[in-house]
Parts: sequence; C-alpha cells; structure tokens
Amino acid sequence: MTACPLCDTPGGATLWQDDFCRVVLADEPDYPGFLRVILNAHVKEMSDLASADQRRLLDVVLAAEAALRAVMTPDKINLASLGNVVPHLHWHVIPRFADDPHFPNPVWGERKRPARRAAPADLAVQLGTALSRRLARARGTE
Repeated sequence: MTACPLCDTPGGATLWQDDFCRVVLADEPDYPGFLRVILNAHVKEMSDLASADQRRLLDVVLAAEAALRAVMTPDKINLASLGNVVPHLHWHVIPRFADDPHFPNPVWGERKRPARRAAPADLAVQLGTALSRRLARARGTE
C-alpha cells in the first residue's frame, strides 16, 4: 500500500473522534464548516464494512449534518463519498449557501462568484459541541 494522507494525518482539525472514526473541520477557506467524517481503518468502500459498521458510520455522518444545520443554518447540506483521489473511506459534509462561490454547482464545479462567507471565530468549538451532544444522545450516553 502506498502512503495514505487519511491514515498518516488527521485530515483536518479534529472536532470529535472515537476508536472507529473521526470528524474533522477541513481546511477549505471558501467553505467554512466543511466537515469530513473519516473512518479510522484504511477501507476503500462502504460495502467493505459490515452492516453494523455501515450504520455506525452513517450515524456519525447524519450527526455531522445535524450539527451543521443547527450551528450554521445553511440553505442545503451536500453529502459526498468520492474517494477518487484518496481511496480511504470518508464522507464530505458540506454546508451550502445560495451565495457561496459555486452554488448551485457542486463545490468542485465551476465557480460562479467570489467567496463571501467568513467563519465565526469559534466555529470549530460550536460544531464540536453540537456534534458531541448529538452523538452522545444517539448512543444514550447523555
């Protein structure tokens, strides 16, 4: 196996993690709140996971979406699991706004306008807190 950036680095600023996966705030200046949910094991596809692990990972993806909605109130959330460049199972959870640089295109599509949205100084703290609460509630540990 060649070097994998999601095995070798956190992949962003860690907001939440357990032994199975982590949620990181990606370094995407045009997209404050762009999250990645990254499986801790080097696995390529969702179908490589057992059903219970698929559900466990999707529960974290959905908690990340809910945290973004609560903290940032975006117009839409985009969910994507591509892995074409980095074949390590991870999900992109992206808050979208009608005035963002690419809307209505995908964030990887043609740019429509300059970036305008600035992240609140405590965005990582807000998202980490919201995410931790949702996951604790879902696991019955709150």
